[in-house]
Parts: sequence; C-alpha cells; structure tokens
Amino acid sequence: MLNIVKNITWRSLLLLDPEAAHRLSILALKSGLLSSLSVKNDPNLSVKVAGISFPNPLGMAAGYDKNAEVPLELLKIGFGFVEIGTVTPNPQSGNPRPRIFRLMNEKAIINQLGFNNKGHNEIFTSLCKIKKTAPIGVNIGANKDSKNFILDYVSGIHKFFKIASYFSINISSPNTPGLRNLQKRLNLKNLLTNIMQANEALSQQIEGIIIANTTLSRENLKNPMNYTKNGGLSGLPLFTKSTIILAKMRKRVGQNMAIIGTGGISSTEDAIEKIMAGANLIQLYTAMIYEGILLPKRIIKGLSNFLNKEKTNLEDIRGTRIEYWANKAI
Repeated sequence: MLNIVKNITWRSLLLLDPEAAHRLSILALKSGLLSSLSVKNDPNLSVKVAGISFPNPLGMAAGYDKNAEVPLELLKIGFGFVEIGTVTPNPQSGNPRPRIFRLMNEKAIINQLGFNNKGHNEIFTSLCKIKKTAPIGVNIGANKDSKNFILDYVSGIHKFFKIASYFSINISSPNTPGLRNLQKRLNLKNLLTNIMQANEALSQQIEGIIIANTTLSRENLKNPMNYTKNGGLSGLPLFTKSTIILAKMRKRVGQNMAIIGTGGISSTEDAIEKIMAGANLIQLYTAMIYEGILLPKRIIKGLSNFLNKEKTNLEDIRGTRIEYWANKAI
C-alpha cells in the first residue's frame, strides 16, 4: 500500500510545472523517502556489454540526472545503470523558460532545454563522492557559445575518464545551434577521429551506439498540427520508429557492436521488443514521468517473469525479431 501511495504521489507531480516537478522528484529521491522502493536484482537479468557488467539491462537515460545528484538512488529503484548529463565544459543555464512541454494525451515530451548543467568541474566533484554499485555513464556535450565543439567533447572524455563507466557523445540535440551539423559525414568523421585519438591515448575505443532518444518529427502524434513547437520529441510516439531504426542498424553493424535501445519504452513488453530487435541494453526517461516511480521495478520484474516462464535468458531472446522490425518502413 505504501508503494502505491508513493507512486500516486509521484504521478501527482504532473499537476506542477514540468521543471518544478522534476526538481521535486530529484529532492524526493535525495531525501530517502523512497528507500522502501529498493529493488533486488535477479541474477538472470545480469548482462555484460563491452566488457562492463550490468545487474540488469534497463538504464535511466541522460537528461533526468543532469548533474549527478541521484545516480545511486536511481539504481536502488530498479535501474541497472544510469547515464548522467548531458555535461558541458562550462556551466550553462540553457534556453529561456518555458522549455519543457508535456503532451499528456501522447505520453510524450517536447524539450528545448539546451544542455542546462553545472559544468565539468562541479559534476566531476559530485561523481567522485559516489561509490558506484552499478555502471554510471557520462553523456558529454558542447557549450552553446563554444568556439570549437569538438574540443569540448574531447575535454569531457579527459575530464571524466577515470570515473565514468562509459561515455555517450551527444550530437543529437536540436537545442544547441549548429550542434547537429556534427552529424554530417565529414564533420562526424572529424569528431570521431578526435574522440578516437583521445580514447587511444587513454587505451579505450568506441564500442557502441544509442538508438534513438529524440526526434524532430511530429508525424506519429495523434494530432501533429497541435505540436508545432521546436525541440526534441521523446516518449511513446517514438517507440515504433526507433525500434525499426534499431533493427536496421543491428543488421548493418552486425552482432559485435553494442547498441543501447531507447525511445518510447513504457512497459515490460516494450523492453522485450527492443531486446528482440537487437538491443544489448535499453533506456527510458519520459515514461517514468507518466507511469510513476514504480515503472523500472515493474519492467524488471516483468522481464524476469517472462524469462522464467519461457525458460530462456536475455542472450537467447536478443535479436530474435530483427527481421520483423528491420523489414518495416521507417
């Protein structure tokens, strides 16, 4: 009963301004009031990806814990790993408010945040105080006023190398002018060359990709004409398209490249589909806004029950529906 009350209380945050609600959720986790929600991981859900051991494949995506305030608390409520950030070399406040818009009937969000965070130094200090119980990744980005985006990314790798379980390179944000130009072939090649040079100096390499956290498209919304605001769309409408892209990419890169599947996961069934489409790991964020704090626990418990019922394991189900998803049109 107590857990149900806490979940209802969490969902009541939807009555508040999005950023006020987000801040209150961080404070609730910090306070220890949600400690009774702690989840014990099923050993059958453990997975090793790119040499890193994860207690389960479900992660909290970047964007929720931007400043590394509650990674341990997120791990306790069911996540098998947490990705903090996006972090930039210097602190920045992001774009003017309002900059988060809930699409309630779509269970989606449009964000125009613009990499608001406390910067490398303060976030590094916070992470150094944490005794990791599971992987904590660092999502790195570039400052809006940077004269050299690429150097910002390289700086992030050097800064967090000793404490990050892994890095993700965020070049998908539409809210930092010019950033998405790094996705162009020659620019991307230059960025990856510089990152690989930094990684080589630190005896590391690029081993995975994340597919696909946000979109600029509004085509899968029930009424896209109502949602003309700029910014990245995340949440339930992304599920089908992101899963198709995931499966197509898995076919293209083969089985050795690690893929984190994200975009629209809101249930155990969604999590299973992402894994069957070829994901090694999965992430969510937006769905927890709408479904509540018990969502990661429900997904992990449901995944465990599914594997036990089918007398199978994650490795055996991974990729079993690649063709089904890859043959669909985007």
